[in-house]
Amino acid sequence: MKRLLAGIFILLLAACGPSAPASPTADLPALIPPTPTPVSESASTEDAPQPSGEEAPPFTPICIDSAPTQADIDRALSITGGLFETGDWDRTYTVASDKVLVSWYSESIPSIVNLEALVFPCGYEDLDLDIYFNEEGWEIIFGNYQGYEYVNECRDDRGLRLYNFIAVDQGVPYEVRYWVLSDTPTRVISLMVVMPGEAAELDEIAYALFPQLEFCP
Repeated sequence: MKRLLAGIFILLLAACGPSAPASPTADLPALIPPTPTPVSESASTEDAPQPSGEEAPPFTPICIDSAPTQADIDRALSITGGLFETGDWDRTYTVASDKVLVSWYSESIPSIVNLEALVFPCGYEDLDLDIYFNEEGWEIIFGNYQGYEYVNECRDDRGLRLYNFIAVDQGVPYEVRYWVLSDTPTRVISLMVVMPGEAAELDEIAYALFPQLEFCP
């Protein structure tokens, strides 16, 4: 009897064979929902075996803190170098929950320059920037002006963007150039220069900061 039971047990083992390991799922892309507020660092998940026939759990991107660091502040304050250290440029800066804003104002030109170091804590893609810098966003940016007109936009082969506008304040038209630079996987720099149309300083600033994209051809 014992020999019979042992024989049956061996036959069962041979029939079943070794169990096959579950196949791991491939890395999922970071699908960041477009938003007008920087809430988007592209993150990848670790390969994890999934039981056969079961759906993978919903993907959750790994995000960082949205609060600017001291490095973000230093970057925002130093990115223009000494360009605005001559003349009558007055500088101010503030730190918000997800950005650093630096402003320079010249009464003699007159002109204003605004630089924002934006933090996208979950990363971003071109689509996120397309949505962030859209008509609704421009309405907010130019909210203190009497009006504005979109002229055109362009970008270079490395993703640097330039948007051109004409803005009107107290009946005076101003030329506006607005650059958007993808600085790191979680940081975007935007820089807006507002000057009277006849101001030669605009071309000088464009050449000093963005010689690869001074204006749209």
